Amino acid sequence: MDEVKDNKDVNAQEAAAKAAAEEPETAQEAPAEGDGQKKESRAERKARKHAAEEEVEKLRQQLGETNDKYIRLMAEFDNYRRRTAKERLELIDTAGKGILEGFLPVVDDCERALEMLRKSEAGEAAIEGTELIYNKLVAYLKSKGLNKMENVIGSDFDTDFHEAVAQFPAQDPAMKNKVIDVVQQGYMLGDKVVRFAKVVVGI
Repeated sequence: MDEVKDNKDVNAQEAAAKAAAEEPETAQEAPAEGDGQKKESRAERKARKHAAEEEVEKLRQQLGETNDKYIRLMAEFDNYRRRTAKERLELIDTAGKGILEGFLPVVDDCERALEMLRKSEAGEAAIEGTELIYNKLVAYLKSKGLNKMENVIGSDFDTDFHEAVAQFPAQDPAMKNKVIDVVQQGYMLGDKVVRFAKVVVGI
């Protein structure tokens, strides 16, 4: 019986020794598993960082596109604002153009009347009265920016300002292609032609 008991003790000691020998291997394997988890965690962080960088780059591109669109819209709006401002000024400058043009035949009649009165035996009172009306009318038209074309006779014929109604042989060679007579006066409203001057051109 004692021998059997001794054998059991020996077996127990051997099992304990074997278990003690296996424990370090298990302890050594545990850190290896932890290292694997750390490596996996670093890979995940790297992937997240890469994804974040891609998202930042995408947002940066979107921001650049948005800025380009904003700049283009601002440029278009600025052009529109300038164009409408110019059109508004032109509209103001030429406001009432039709009304002012309607006065021109009256001015022509006054000029013809004065010419006839001066050539006739009309009294000074008639001439002075007509001149007074004519001068007031011309002064009013000038105050609105309507002006007669000046120094037309002797100037080069210019289709931008003149309308040729006749051609006549010029006695002076220097008067060729120049205005030698005015049939109807031309008028300007600011820098725009309201009525072309009807002229006779030397040839």
